[in-house]
Amino acid sequence: MTIASKSKLTLEDFLKLPETKPASEFINGEIIQKPMPQGEHSRIQAKLCEVINQVTETKKIAIAFPELRCTFGGQSIVPDVAVFRWERIPLTASGRIANRFETYPDWAIEILSPDQRQTKVLANLLHCSRCGAELGWLLDPEEESVLAVFPGQRVEVYQGSAQLPIPNGIELELTVEQIFSWLTIC
Repeated sequence: MTIASKSKLTLEDFLKLPETKPASEFINGEIIQKPMPQGEHSRIQAKLCEVINQVTETKKIAIAFPELRCTFGGQSIVPDVAVFRWERIPLTASGRIANRFETYPDWAIEILSPDQRQTKVLANLLHCSRCGAELGWLLDPEEESVLAVFPGQRVEVYQGSAQLPIPNGIELELTVEQIFSWLTIC
């Protein structure tokens, strides 16, 4: 849902506005509010963060953050999961994690909600790729498929038992079936 059409609002002006729930993004001069996450979306998001962090955090490889505002390349987006390599996590002078991430994630993951348009979400992942992200995923629960965005804007579709691409150095193996099996809890 768009809450403001293209206007004279700048990225700096947008960042001064109060946060919304669900989050709003600033894309191509437009403020776009993300849809409220629903059950499938929330389950997949939580499990992805948990599974990624189990293999990356203790080894200081990366951290997966849910719903983290990332401002870079003239836009401010909030990927469902933003994975940052350890050495790229913005820190304060005291060594704590910064509140503002003014850079692209190394791995951006979006989960398509029923009322979201795939094109707009894919455009966010392509923006991440153009700015330096190693990998993007667009999970479509309805289709049980994953679009992967690679450097150079290459996009591939994964379904069923296909092994999903993972950024180098992250010792994790996931298939499309595994991810969507998290939605069945009986």
